[in-house]
Amino acid sequence: MDGGGDSRSSLRLIQAASFTSSFDRMAIAPMLVAIAHDLDTSLGRVTLAATAYFLLYGATQPAWGILSDRVGRARVIRLTLAGAAVVSAASALAPSLGVLLVARALAGALFAGVIPTALVYVGDTVPLARRQVALTELMGATSAGMAVSTVVAGVAVAVADWRLVFCLSTAASVILAVALRTLPEPRVERAPGAVAAVGALLRRPWPLTVVLLALVEGTVVLGIITFMAPAVEDAGLSAAVAGGTMGVYGAAIMVWTRAVRRMADRLRPARLIVLGATLMAVGLGAAAVDPGVAGVAAAALLVGGGFAFLHSTLQTWATEVAADLRATAVSLFAAALFTGGAVGTAVVGPLADGGEFAAVFLIGVAITVVLGACAAAARSRWTPEPA
Repeated sequence: MDGGGDSRSSLRLIQAASFTSSFDRMAIAPMLVAIAHDLDTSLGRVTLAATAYFLLYGATQPAWGILSDRVGRARVIRLTLAGAAVVSAASALAPSLGVLLVARALAGALFAGVIPTALVYVGDTVPLARRQVALTELMGATSAGMAVSTVVAGVAVAVADWRLVFCLSTAASVILAVALRTLPEPRVERAPGAVAAVGALLRRPWPLTVVLLALVEGTVVLGIITFMAPAVEDAGLSAAVAGGTMGVYGAAIMVWTRAVRRMADRLRPARLIVLGATLMAVGLGAAAVDPGVAGVAAAALLVGGGFAFLHSTLQTWATEVAADLRATAVSLFAAALFTGGAVGTAVVGPLADGGEFAAVFLIGVAITVVLGACAAAARSRWTPEPA
């Protein structure tokens, strides 16, 4: 993709779509307690809505990657946004936990087609020399979605109703599904059959390594992070404060991505990974020491920075590790990431339900330390295959 106005416009459109997907995905964290009260159930049971979302988000990634090879990247993004608008409306109208669980699971399955396909779109259209910067900007858009959604969700719970947030997801999805009709399709070679592509990829050691690292990363950045807002509310503060605290997380990622853009050309990827994992571990440690507003706010700031460094580096690696099967590689990377998120919420959900938030965050510290060490060692050994 060249630097013309059409190219910038295309990137802005996929950034807006990624913002919307991220907005929907992160909004539920500050609303868990309110939904539990409104539907007369426990926090642990409502957490299943987040688990179902992440599980379906992850499980459907390969299907969307395969479909994008068949019908086009832009068409998949439009299709998934249109479907997501319908199930987001169902989420807003859900009369019971069962209906909400089904609606959120379907929302996860449909919004799953947006960000990973956007990543592939960047991989297909942006030269390698500028790709990490473009991917970091895309991550900035998803981070903005996180920041806005958590603040909006917290305020909505405090002054109106949690259902309003899903109405916003519906409206944004409809608008973008229409606007994306102008997004041009990149020219890519037709991939092999779905089973053959996945099999070929997973027989290669480095793509398999990247997928496994994403699985572990997801348990922290999508699983354990979900319980930051409930921890603040458990300390006696309002949903609005909890949402605002989580808004720090998304805002921190946006700020830290500027540092990533400056440092990506100066530091080796392995060092970026170590830096990211260190920030995440320190931040989660702060939340473990003080699971109230001060500790969680510090964690949001530091974990946001860690995510910016660690995830952008792993994400860029996923677009490079199998250039001939890029859509499959990125879809499996995202599938593993969100499957890890589902595993993380399911495993620590009972601890959170019992108010053991310090233990939840300590588990996050342990996972992050292991992840950082393994990912840095692996990335330092990998070299791109000759073109």
